[in-house]
Amino acid sequence: MSKRRKSREHVLKILYSRDITKEKIDDILKCYWEGKEIDPRVKDFSIQLTEGIINEIKKIDAYIEKVSENWSIKRISVIDRNILRIAVHELIFMDDIPPKVTINEAIEIAKKFGTGDSSDFVNGILDKIKNELERVN
Repeated sequence: MSKRRKSREHVLKILYSRDITKEKIDDILKCYWEGKEIDPRVKDFSIQLTEGIINEIKKIDAYIEKVSENWSIKRISVIDRNILRIAVHELIFMDDIPPKVTINEAIEIAKKFGTGDSSDFVNGILDKIKNELERVN
């Protein structure tokens, strides 16, 4: 498994914890990394992603809701919602990652952590967002 995939999976767990516990992200990060032997590059990318998502969460959620017909962000499962947040952050703010890579990574993580329908749902939402971003740019 690639270092970036591992990072994304860590971020998913961190964001999941935030959604469930409603604790401050700094407290969650401190607790999450405590006692774990993690490759520094994995941890650094995880922290970069987490902080970027938290800083832009309203914009990210607005993009998700815009293309999610009849689905408010609160109605999307916690796992799917946070997989989407990670990928949408990458699509909007991380030009060094090709959109196809971001979407494929999100689909694979959805297959691993989501339900049987998660990968199709995530793919559909991210494809719409990618097309929207291409249209705007």
